Amino acid sequence: MRRTDAARQLGGFVREHRTDGGRRLVQAWVSIGVGAVGLAFGIPVTTATIGSTDGAPELAGLLLGVGLAGCGLGIWRLVQGFRTREQSFDIHERGMTHRVAGRAKLIPWEDIASVGAHGDDGRPLAEARGMGFGCQIKLRDGGLIKIDTFTVDARELAVTVHTAVHLGRNPVGRGYRRRDAD
Repeated sequence: MRRTDAARQLGGFVREHRTDGGRRLVQAWVSIGVGAVGLAFGIPVTTATIGSTDGAPELAGLLLGVGLAGCGLGIWRLVQGFRTREQSFDIHERGMTHRVAGRAKLIPWEDIASVGAHGDDGRPLAEARGMGFGCQIKLRDGGLIKIDTFTVDARELAVTVHTAVHLGRNPVGRGYRRRDAD
């Protein structure tokens, strides 16, 4: 669906918020690499320390833990990356368009049941890992859209949707002229 078709149904185009799927995939492969190195060293150390009570079992556990955590996080990010490839959100005056992998879904503001956001995760590198901010948009048909910091200006997107849905103040699109009350 083209933007002009969406604009006819949802009003003037306001702005676009793209999700950086490439960054998500790079993070996935780095995590898998770290996990593979952890497992490559952890499995032989574990095998060599069977029956030992010295410090080696702790090292083996640490290496296996890093390996499993890295591989697990990497696989999770890969799945996210492929499920949300080419994702973007087009904000219009009377709704938004959610685009994923060449498909577009028009979502008028009335079709959104709630907008919930949580932000500013204080953990180190939370923003770089895509966990610094999160937003869930629940649709009336039961659908759920998740937004994280891999989406450009995710906080602004969440505020715009919340303002339109819960406060009834729609964003103003291009070419829109307000008429003053006479």
